[in-house]
Amino acid sequence: MRLGGRLGGAIDVLKDIDERKRPVADALKDWGLGHRFAGSGDRAAIGNIVYDALRMRLSHAWLMDDEGPAALAYAVLIRQWGYSPDALAAEFADDRFAPPPLSDANLAAFASRNLADAPAHVQGDIPDWIQPSFEAAFGEDWLTEAKALSQRPTLDLRANTLKASREKVIKALDRSGAQPAPIARNGIRIAAGEGASRLPNVTAEISFQKGWFEVQDEGSQIVSDLVHPGDHDQVLDFCAGGGGKTLAMAAAMNNKGQVHAYDADRKRLAPIIERLRRAGTRNVQVHDDVRQLQALKEKLDVVLVDAPCTGTGTWRRRPDTKWRLTPKNLEERVAQQQEALAEAATFVKPGGSLVYITCSVLPDENDRQIEGFCGDNPQFSVEPVLETWSGLFGEAAPRPPSRDGSTVTLTPATTETDGFFFSRLRRQA
Repeated sequence: MRLGGRLGGAIDVLKDIDERKRPVADALKDWGLGHRFAGSGDRAAIGNIVYDALRMRLSHAWLMDDEGPAALAYAVLIRQWGYSPDALAAEFADDRFAPPPLSDANLAAFASRNLADAPAHVQGDIPDWIQPSFEAAFGEDWLTEAKALSQRPTLDLRANTLKASREKVIKALDRSGAQPAPIARNGIRIAAGEGASRLPNVTAEISFQKGWFEVQDEGSQIVSDLVHPGDHDQVLDFCAGGGGKTLAMAAAMNNKGQVHAYDADRKRLAPIIERLRRAGTRNVQVHDDVRQLQALKEKLDVVLVDAPCTGTGTWRRRPDTKWRLTPKNLEERVAQQQEALAEAATFVKPGGSLVYITCSVLPDENDRQIEGFCGDNPQFSVEPVLETWSGLFGEAAPRPPSRDGSTVTLTPATTETDGFFFSRLRRQA
């Protein structure tokens, strides 16, 4: 396919997302099934246009004075991919699969508008109602933080030290441009592509099938590291999901001690079985019924609550969720987090720790949640995190935002990762 056909395909996908209110991954998959003639390079290019358009939806629409799918897709090529309107017109002149050209009104708006004149939330490409939360979280730096969440993410991997060192994995993935990650001790990073380029399919590598590495954002690796369980600890991952943090902790414990992986949603938990087998993990028990945990009440050294959240920290990877988020969604997540914290706390032994993590950057889900929990449960107190950070990653590692050194918030702007919140609470002995 030529560029015109790819642009047309992206416009069709964006229309489908708008009209049917469906996840971007589903829309792209259905487009591919309906256009089997499109090669993997074509599908990757179309996906890149769609994701780039959704990440910067507000600013694209403001500059084009048009929020329609065609204007957004054209804006990607002009603003982000480096094409001029004249170059696109020439490229599409003899391409019968190319979409109609931009209107004179679109071109005039783009030529005359300066994004600095747009409302601040438009410049940051975030919903207007959430701007106060960003201001509360980041102060004067909030716009920089918001803009960073609209950029393409890197592809991050974690070397599974039960089977291979980071150096061994990097050597195996040499042709993919793999490099050591900036912070995470076992992290590996493949740079985000530009334009139509596609990231390598690392899960097709023999080294992946052998269990040498897992696909995991560096931020998720970092917060897993910060849990810092001992080799012989008894650990509960209370909202284990697909098991990314369970696997990371099990490897950090050198297959010793015990990690109990539980999630109330059996469908989310299901992939963990195959991942554990591939990784060679032997110190994990999987539970899909909370009644199976009753014997563990007040007996565990570490209980991790990777809480359900709005996912604002993952907007680079899931930009469509940014525009579906509502105040009601936030209220629901806050209530679910309170329930999860209260239930998980019952498994912490005296002197043990309760670790709270979200992939959100919003104060309501993070610091305010911890403040409320400690107010209701005075037997728990917040332990400072930055000392552990320095011990694990070194004094030279980038420091994440922290109000007082007790909790930390990772962000694309400061740590070049997805957004994550981390807090450790110690129960009185």
